[in-house]
Amino acid sequence: MKRVGYLFEQVADFGALCAAARRAARGKGETPSAASFTFHMETEVLKLQRELLDGSYRPRPYRTFTVSDPKPRTISAAEFRDRVAHHALCAVLEPLFERAAIFDSYACRPGKGSHAAIRRAQAFARRFGYFLKLDVRKFFENADHGVIKRSLGRLVKDKRLLALADVIIDHGAPGSAPGKGLPIGNLTSQHFANHYLSSLDHFIKEGLRVRGYVRYMDDQLLFSDSKDSLRDAHRRIRAFVEGELKLDLKSEATILAPVSEGVPFLGLRLWPGVVRLDGPAKRRLIRSLRMGAQGLASGRLDENDLAASLRSRLGHAAHADTLGLRRSLGDLMDLGSEAIRARTG
Repeated sequence: MKRVGYLFEQVADFGALCAAARRAARGKGETPSAASFTFHMETEVLKLQRELLDGSYRPRPYRTFTVSDPKPRTISAAEFRDRVAHHALCAVLEPLFERAAIFDSYACRPGKGSHAAIRRAQAFARRFGYFLKLDVRKFFENADHGVIKRSLGRLVKDKRLLALADVIIDHGAPGSAPGKGLPIGNLTSQHFANHYLSSLDHFIKEGLRVRGYVRYMDDQLLFSDSKDSLRDAHRRIRAFVEGELKLDLKSEATILAPVSEGVPFLGLRLWPGVVRLDGPAKRRLIRSLRMGAQGLASGRLDENDLAASLRSRLGHAAHADTLGLRRSLGDLMDLGSEAIRARTG
């Protein structure tokens, strides 16, 4: 793939930075930093542009906090002005990442969200008899900066843009080892992470010639009618991940089984003819609905708060066959649905 130059000017363009600020402010307009930046848009963008152009731009410290659903994760929230720089950079890099991607990688791509990945995986479950599920161990924590930079260098020859990307990459993730880690919560991290594994996609599709393959971020599914071929693919993928990507596969999360047992993927379990919530996802949904109902009854939540907290869970559950679940939850599910309708009109 031919490397592309003359990109930095597109990132540091005044109009592009203003557009990036508007994108970064979506859903963040009421936070003090976003409100202040957008109120003084011209002044703040000119300051940021000057730093980018003279090479003095440096990201500010992250604000970190921990979420624990479904598992503990440290979220690193960047300052608003840094999110503006991230959006401007990603707007230029995204078309290059898209050109380098295979059809069946999902996340951070137009029309390639989790639900598209689920539909594609179920289509492969209808065609093949066995599946292999792989997961990278602590991917964001262990992502190697050198691998990311070399991957970008194969796409881009603009030294100023690569220098800006290096500054953001080297800012790292709080708590990670030197030269390792992408902070969860950054737009750049999502795009860098997805592209990081693009070489693995090409190895699996072109080197191993696997016909049935889906990846959503660091979750991978391979399909075949031969268990032995999947065992061989597993061995060779593990060597590639360790040698080329400087990462490890999570051995305890590896599954090789018939599709008739159900394919666990993105909180769902897929069969050729049906999609269901898996056990942990079902328990989280039930717990959220119960807590929401209790909060509504006690006055701690109003319907709008409840709708906001449940929208993503109910939306994800809607892509599974949840008739039995809805019957078992009864009034709790009805309450969540009514709250959603009240919120969305």
